[in-house]
Amino acid sequence: MSHCPTDNDGTPRKEIWRRYAGDEWEAFDQLPLSIRRRLMEHAYDAWSVNAFMLWRHYKRVHGKTPRAEAALKRYLDYCERLELQAFAEKHEEIPHVSASATTLRYSKEAENKKSAA
Repeated sequence: MSHCPTDNDGTPRKEIWRRYAGDEWEAFDQLPLSIRRRLMEHAYDAWSVNAFMLWRHYKRVHGKTPRAEAALKRYLDYCERLELQAFAEKHEEIPHVSASATTLRYSKEAENKKSAA
């Protein structure tokens, strides 16, 4: 019988970041709606417990404000870029990176419709 890996993450993320233990769904549910939406758009599994730990930090620094949410979203974008770069370095040429394709994001219109619903 062959060994089956516990996850299918082929990225070098575990070499870059430390993953905090905890209940992923509970952490996800405690995040503000805008951050939860951003995590759903993350190119890779966004590790909700880590995002919650970051949210606690940004909340201490900026208070529970839109400024804190914007700062965390910028940091998540930065982390995502680092992950994509590390993946590209590990694997030779990645077509969507070579083509300068961006990660799909929900449009502002779609976000507004979700908020209104």
